[in-house]
Amino acid sequence: MTGKKSPHIKICGLKDIATIEAMDGLPINEIGFVFAKSKRQVTPESAAALIEAANRLTARGGERPKSAGVFVNPTLEELVSVLSIAPLDIVQLHGDESADLCRAVKERFRVQVWKALGMKPSSTDNISELSQTAIERIMPYHSSVDAILIDSAGGGTGHTFDWVTIKEYLAAARSIELPLYVAGGLHADNVQELLNVYAPDGIDVSSGVETEGQKDIEKIRLFVRRVMES
Repeated sequence: MTGKKSPHIKICGLKDIATIEAMDGLPINEIGFVFAKSKRQVTPESAAALIEAANRLTARGGERPKSAGVFVNPTLEELVSVLSIAPLDIVQLHGDESADLCRAVKERFRVQVWKALGMKPSSTDNISELSQTAIERIMPYHSSVDAILIDSAGGGTGHTFDWVTIKEYLAAARSIELPLYVAGGLHADNVQELLNVYAPDGIDVSSGVETEGQKDIEKIRLFVRRVMES
């Protein structure tokens, strides 16, 4: 990308070592593993092997990618059982987790915490109202998380949400110096529009780089190339 900072790239929902190994050299930042109930769900034991493979990769800047675990309303006990086996760098929370819980996770496990917010269809196109809603949703997480991620309601749907709301969420996140990631229905054919119009700090893709429900390394490579060309 010329004249602007390239966004972080997160590839989520990995389940097999071969695909991870084939990602060596790609300028990605994070790899995600799903622990919530999902067709992409992995066990702590399988995640440990996947993380070991990810740690051998050379990714953006010559560094290894960070490993993120996706959870929905986990208890601290559940996180203990997972993190004692799978050494995650990031805990990504997709439920109704409070700022207090996010802070407790950060302090107890010494990991980054990302809070995902589901984006339901907006009932208004009034910019000031959209901005106020964004502020009210993001501000409680000031000082308790390391990033905000906005996703289609429900997560993992493969569908986009109304992108017109991104600018307000981006402004709210940046006002408290948090990066904003966008997920939900992204793929190689729409990611450049997202980046060129809204310029989020990061993007998170899963189903958009799959073929028949399985990660497709060629789609991953094409997605990454489109991002870097934006």
